[in-house]
Amino acid sequence: MSFLKTLFWVIFLVGFAVFAVNNWHPVSMKLWNGLWLDSKLPAVIGASFLLGFVPLWIWHRAIQYRLTRRIATLESGAKTMAANFTPTSATQGTSA
Repeated sequence: MSFLKTLFWVIFLVGFAVFAVNNWHPVSMKLWNGLWLDSKLPAVIGASFLLGFVPLWIWHRAIQYRLTRRIATLESGAKTMAANFTPTSATQGTSA
């Protein structure tokens, strides 16, 4: 799975580099109140990609961290319960 993730990012970065070389044109964007931003097209596209990607990636990593900690807590609790389990305590409630 790691190989596929790496392959995806390499293909994405090579594609973006080819796009950047072929579209290195200045663009003007009106931001607000007559404020204009003059930049190159690949920089604007890269910044907009990061503006959308980074917050969602941080949110994903936070949820993944929280769930990993929850699983670790549940696994340690299950190991403790298994260590404290004795066969005699299981048969005490089932007398015929």
